[in-house]
Order: sequence, then structure tokens, then C-alpha cells
Amino acid sequence: MSEYAWLSEPDPELLPFLQKLSNSAPREPDHTVLRAGLNAALTEGTKKGCASRLPKDEDYTVTDHKVAVQDGEIVVRCVVPTQKYEHETFPLLVWSHGGGWFAGNLDTEDHNLRVIAHEQRMTVLSVDYRLAPEYRHPTQVNDIYAALKWAVNNAASLLHADIKKGFIIGGASAGGHLTSLVSHRARDDPFFQEHHITGQVFHIPAFLHPNAEIPQKFKDRLLSFEQNKDAPIIPADVVRHDWGFLLDENSQFSPSSHEVSPLLNPDLTRLPPAVFQIAGLDPLRDEALLYRDLLKAAGVRTRATVYPGQAHAFSVIWPEFKQSQKWEADVRDGFQWLLAGAPDVE
Repeated sequence: MSEYAWLSEPDPELLPFLQKLSNSAPREPDHTVLRAGLNAALTEGTKKGCASRLPKDEDYTVTDHKVAVQDGEIVVRCVVPTQKYEHETFPLLVWSHGGGWFAGNLDTEDHNLRVIAHEQRMTVLSVDYRLAPEYRHPTQVNDIYAALKWAVNNAASLLHADIKKGFIIGGASAGGHLTSLVSHRARDDPFFQEHHITGQVFHIPAFLHPNAEIPQKFKDRLLSFEQNKDAPIIPADVVRHDWGFLLDENSQFSPSSHEVSPLLNPDLTRLPPAVFQIAGLDPLRDEALLYRDLLKAAGVRTRATVYPGQAHAFSVIWPEFKQSQKWEADVRDGFQWLLAGAPDVE
């Protein structure tokens, strides 16, 4: 099935950059050097893209908190809109950053999350989960899950949040993958029967390990890994490389396990409504579209937007693109849809 092949045709605004990107230097083999460079690029890109929309300092407060996790502690960053009246509370968003599981931190998406907190009048909690390869799967999921429970227990006292007004989890790229695994775990946890997650957000997400055994019925739906194998920014070999940080050959987890590849979970019922934003010129495109369809078939309300001919993370790298501006508008609309209770079905 090649119905989505047209989405791989480069957007006219991207075309002038393709030759330059194709001639870029080979990827740095030292993951610590690669991490530092990627973190710097993501932080700077987010700052640049949000510069015109960043609220004034008096429009929000930012506080870092320590959260106990297995064998250590992590830091979470809380952005709270300035209260318009005493004791005002807000919906809560718990966010997991991108970075291929080995990079990303509290700063790489910080400015974007400040904008979201201000524009949506929502408390935003960003999780600085421990990174691979120093910490392999499922450390990242466990850290985010611990932060999620911490957020519930401290919503009123520290976060000025009321999850009855909205309780959303979300993430970008690798963070989207981790968000889906957290969502599956929370669905089956009695703790979250009392504290319902009301929505999930997936920005350019990953849902399937490249080495997973794909059921025959899905094979003609998963073509973008080959169609977009030479895509700019994140070609297929980089996707494989980054998965290797998370799951090495000695892992006790199979790539085909639904604890690694959430797309392969046999039960996708009773999950929160989901918003997807998907790049057309991305090896991860088709797994996101298929996961969206599987959720819909399981009775989960979904809303998805695809950006034809655009590469992974295009909105961060080229915020001036017309489709990047649409991306930002769609981010706002997606949160509003979830906070309104996901009233319509796509």
C-alpha cells in the first residue's frame, strides 16, 4: 500500500536546504559529544522559534523539583501561569522531551513549554528522565511514571494544578514513544483509576522498534522507513542507531515486545484521547499513522495532522516555514480539543 508515498515529496520550502543537508558531515560517534551538540542545537532552535511568543517573566513562574526514582532521583521543571486570582488552579500537562533517548534535557524544549503554559493557562511539568545508554530501557519509562505519580500527589500543594480540569501527558519524538508506554501502564494501574489521564499528545513520535517482527497484516502499512530512508535530519540509519542506545543486544526485552514497541500491544482499548502531529518526510511517519488507526479501531478518540514533505523536527529547525506556523497553530488547537474533553471524533 503506497497511499502515503506522496507525503514524502519534499515541501517547496525545504527543497533549498536538501543539498546542503545531504553534504553534511558524518555523525559524531561519541554519544557524549553528540548529546552535547544536539542539546545545544535543540535549545537554540526552540529559543529562536519561540522568541516572538515567549511570555513576560511576570506571566509565569518556573520551579525545579527533585523526584525520587529507583536508585536515585531526577529533576522536574514546573511552569505555572501567573494566577489571576487567589487559589486559582490549572489543568496539568506532564511532558517528556525528545532526543533519541540519549539526549535532551530540561532546557531543550523549555521555551516552547513556557509558551504552552501561558497560552493554554495550564501547569506544565517537564521530566528530566535519565538517558541511554548510561541507563537502558525501561529506566526512562520508570522515571516518567514516577514523576507522573509525584505530580498527582503534589498537584494542589506545589503545582497549582487540578487534574479534574485536565490531565494530559505528551512528548516529542522519543518522548512520544515513552508517553505511549506510560499511557499503557497507567491504564492498568489502580492508582490512575482514581486519577484519570484525560489526553495524550504525540509530536513526531516513534512507536515501533526497527527490528521488531511485524505482523503480516501491517507490512503494507509500514513503508516510510524505506521510502524515507534517506530523509534529512533523521534518516533511517540514525533511527536504528538511536534505538541502539535504548536497547542493546544484551537487553532482556525483545524489540517485538509491546513494552518496547507500543504499536504491537494487543490491547489498545481504554486509552485517553490522542493528538498526533506527524511529518510526511520522516521514517517514523507510517508507524504513527498506523498507531493512530489502531487506536481509532479500539475506540480511542484521535486527532491527527500530517505535514506533507516535511522532515522530522522541521518546526524547530525552520520555524519560519509556513508549515511550521501551521504546526504551532495545530499545537494550540490540539490542546484545546483535549481540554474540552475531545468532543469530536476524527
